[in-house]
Amino acid sequence: MQSVVFFVILHPMNDSDLRQRFNPDGSLLRRQQMRMLEILLEVDRICKQHDIPYWLSSGTLIGAMRHDGFIPWDDDLDIEMLRSDYLRLMKVLPSELPVWLALQNDETDPNYFYFYAKVRDRRSRMLEQNGYDRLWKEQGIYIDIFPMEQHPVWLHKLTEKTVGHMYKVWRTSTNDAKAIKTVRRIFDFNNRLLFPCLRGLLGILSPLTLHFSLFTSLFSPLITSGMGIPFHNPRYAKEIFPLTTHVFEGHQLPVPHDADAHLRHIFGDYMQLPDLDKLKLHVGQIEIYE
Repeated sequence: MQSVVFFVILHPMNDSDLRQRFNPDGSLLRRQQMRMLEILLEVDRICKQHDIPYWLSSGTLIGAMRHDGFIPWDDDLDIEMLRSDYLRLMKVLPSELPVWLALQNDETDPNYFYFYAKVRDRRSRMLEQNGYDRLWKEQGIYIDIFPMEQHPVWLHKLTEKTVGHMYKVWRTSTNDAKAIKTVRRIFDFNNRLLFPCLRGLLGILSPLTLHFSLFTSLFSPLITSGMGIPFHNPRYAKEIFPLTTHVFEGHQLPVPHDADAHLRHIFGDYMQLPDLDKLKLHVGQIEIYE
C-alpha cells in the first residue's frame, strides 16, 4: 500500500494583511506613523537645503526595503548621518524647524541625557515603556537622529560602559530630583571630557595604522554609533556610500547604496518576518491632539 504525502504551502501574510492587523488607516498606530513621517519630511527638507546627507536606518530601513514604508507594527523612526553632518544639522535645526516641531538634545532639554537627538512633535504627547522620558521637557511623537562615527567597535563598547551607570541610576531612582543631578554629571563628564579625549587620541593613532600592524588591528575604524550610544553594530562605508533613494510611504528618501548587504550584516535575514505574536512596542501611552 502506497502512502500519500500531502504538502501544504503556507502563504505568508502580505502587506495588506499586515496593515489590516497592525496599523489600519485611522488606527492610533497609523496616525502616529503618519506624524513621524511628517517630522521626517521636514528634516529631509532642511537636510536637502543645507546639503546634509543622511539615510534611513534600522527598522525604518527594513520597512523601506521590505514594505516600501513603515514596518506595520513599528512605532519609531530612525535616521543616521556621519557625526560631522550631525553637528551641522544640530546648528541649523533650532532656527529652521516649524513651530510645531522641537529639537531635543542635551542643549535644548536640561534633563535629556541621550547622546543622539530627537525631533519632537508638539501636537502630541507620548510616554515610553522604559520611563526614561519622565522629566524631559518635550514628550511628543518623535524621530531619532543618530550620529555615526568611525572608530573601533571595542572602543565604542567601552564608551557604552562609561555611561551605563547613568541609565541604572535613572531606572532605579526613588528621588528623581537627586538622580537627575547624578545622571547629568555622568553625561557631562563623558560628553565634555572623556569622549573628546578619546577622539583626539584616535586622531593621533589613526595615521599609525598605515605603518604598524598592531595599531591596524586595534584601531581599524568602522562606522558605528556615536560614542555613548548603546548600539554598536558596525556599518561599512562601501555599503552606505554613495547614498541612493528608495520609496518610503510614497516618498523617495535616502538609503544606503547597498541596503541589502548593509541590513544583512546587522540583522541577518531581515526579509523574514518575526514571530508576530511576540512583538513589543516602545510606546506606553500616546495622545494625538490634532
